[in-house]
Amino acid sequence: MLNNTNTAPSVILFHTDALMDKNQKKYIEGQNLIKICVGKKKDLKDNFDENLELPATIKEINAIVENTSAKKKFSKNSSIEIKNYLLNKNEKKLSKSNDFIILTEKEVHLLELFLKNKNPMSKDKILSLVWNYSSDADTHTVETHIYRLRKKITAKFKDENFIINNKDGYSL
Repeated sequence: MLNNTNTAPSVILFHTDALMDKNQKKYIEGQNLIKICVGKKKDLKDNFDENLELPATIKEINAIVENTSAKKKFSKNSSIEIKNYLLNKNEKKLSKSNDFIILTEKEVHLLELFLKNKNPMSKDKILSLVWNYSSDADTHTVETHIYRLRKKITAKFKDENFIINNKDGYSL
């Protein structure tokens, strides 16, 4: 029987029999952690993070827990919440609800930079951090990239205030 404790596990390993009890099934499905279903091949369910067919050795269990944890961590690190959007760095997608736009590598870098810096950033600082340009370079690279990114966001999401700028620079 599963019970609530003060320390939440990061992985829950459960037998398919636990899904027969509606309270245990509800508990398992409601947890925000890695869920590994264990049982006979014919009883395993596809709606969990991983399945483990019995019999299994401790070494196999450990490998599945480690691999699944690494996948989850990688996936979590690749997704960033920005305002009410989700930025998937691996797929270079900015999404909201069921809509998304594809971003360039530099656009992803720009968004990450703006997210890390709460204060507006000057054109020179952006040039230096994203493009490794000297602050005295005479270029419209920043303005051009921000213009194109704003255009994409406005066209798809109708959000004209995603990237804002004032006398101090650009920000989200």
